[in-house]
Amino acid sequence: MQSQTAGHPAPPHRLVLATRNAGKISELRAILEAAGLGVELVGADAYPDVPDVKETGVTFAENALLKAHALAQATGHPAVADDSGLCVDVLGGAPGIFSARWAGRHGDDRANLDLLLAQLSDIDDEHRTAHFACAAALALPDGTERVVEGTLEGTLRHTPAGTGGFGYDPILQPLGETRTCAELTPAEKNAISHRGKAFRALAGVVGELLG
Repeated sequence: MQSQTAGHPAPPHRLVLATRNAGKISELRAILEAAGLGVELVGADAYPDVPDVKETGVTFAENALLKAHALAQATGHPAVADDSGLCVDVLGGAPGIFSARWAGRHGDDRANLDLLLAQLSDIDDEHRTAHFACAAALALPDGTERVVEGTLEGTLRHTPAGTGGFGYDPILQPLGETRTCAELTPAEKNAISHRGKAFRALAGVVGELLG
């Protein structure tokens, strides 16, 4: 337990999340607060001199750990990173770690979506099963590491529907739902999403390792 000066609680741990996405930072911050963890969460923008890390791993977990360790070493603070993507059963798990650059250029959501739908154009509904996967990693400056994972199972629509979310959200229909992820409200999506599940599991790890 951290020492305390008379009348003053110990300062909270600073936790750095390897993203510049404000929405993702807000999502994890809310999860940490709901878990009752007094952690100060900041994004990578708090350290503008730290370069982005190349995702050279071959699994979501490897990429998440690469980013978390690099950020922990560069900042001297515990760091969190995640990596996620869409895994299509009939494609053997692809796009997988290549989800964000499936069409060749990183982050072109529409091109990625169009290419995937074209590749699946002759696949019947019963074979269009897929899931979103997310690995979230916590790394400490001393090298300690932990990884947790979350998934969201579903099927792929033939055409996009909905304007919310990003990436492949407009074509993945979660099991038990009649709407795509892009048609869910942010709260509905966070409650069942792969990233929400991974971040909630990670909150337990943060509590265990940081107290």
